[in-house]
Amino acid sequence: MEQLVADGVRELAQRTRFPVAFGGLIDHGAVSVTTIIGNRTSSLHGLHVRPERGLGGRAMIELRPRMTNDYRTSPHITHDYDVFVLGEGLRTLLALPIVVDGRPRGVLYAGAWEESQIGGVTTAPAMGVAQRIGAELRVRDEVDRRVKASTPAPALDATQREDLRESFAELRSIAAALTDDALRGRIESVERRLLGLAGAESAPPTEPVQTVRLSPREMDVLACAAMGATNNEIASDLGLREGTVKAYLGTAMSKLDASTRHAAVARARRMGLLP
Repeated sequence: MEQLVADGVRELAQRTRFPVAFGGLIDHGAVSVTTIIGNRTSSLHGLHVRPERGLGGRAMIELRPRMTNDYRTSPHITHDYDVFVLGEGLRTLLALPIVVDGRPRGVLYAGAWEESQIGGVTTAPAMGVAQRIGAELRVRDEVDRRVKASTPAPALDATQREDLRESFAELRSIAAALTDDALRGRIESVERRLLGLAGAESAPPTEPVQTVRLSPREMDVLACAAMGATNNEIASDLGLREGTVKAYLGTAMSKLDASTRHAAVARARRMGLLP
């Protein structure tokens, strides 16, 4: 990123009549100036500009160029950074925001030691440089987003996967006893996250989920069965009769076209219904 700014600062100096140019991108809430050319002193080194502060901060907040031909006496900006700007002896200063998708990402500056009148002839090519950097950042952001989306999550080991399955079964058991719909909804949200975590480190579902619709109780019973619980243990955990557990298991197996509970659990996992 620093090279992108460095190239932009050099281009800014070439395309305008200003002898000094500098700039940087936002890092931890403030613009860290990383490139300076044409300066006579080291005063601009270490400059960090926060949004709303100084000429550059105002440009970032307003998302448009801001300029002054007498920086020292300008009443329209805060003077937080006078020690840097006036230390270099700059009088005329132009600040150009680098904008990506309506948000400030950095700022470029062009300055001169004497008073200069800044007009559209100067600001148009200068703003073009800032816009080019913004466009490049947008492309890089999209590339980063796609790379992250395609990067698989770290695989769970056998112990972690078993813990995840136990947590899922326990949540199903807790949710089965709740009468508070809002709390049940929150637990179901956690369950979906657990299913997503399980699916992120395994192969995608090999069968379409929409072909099978298990009722909440069928899911409760199947989740417990997946942990090796007997019908009697499932009945105790869920507060059901053992015969009712058998009935729910039977309908779940029928829907999953499985002849045994183990086959039903295996198919439910292939479909992404269980972790």
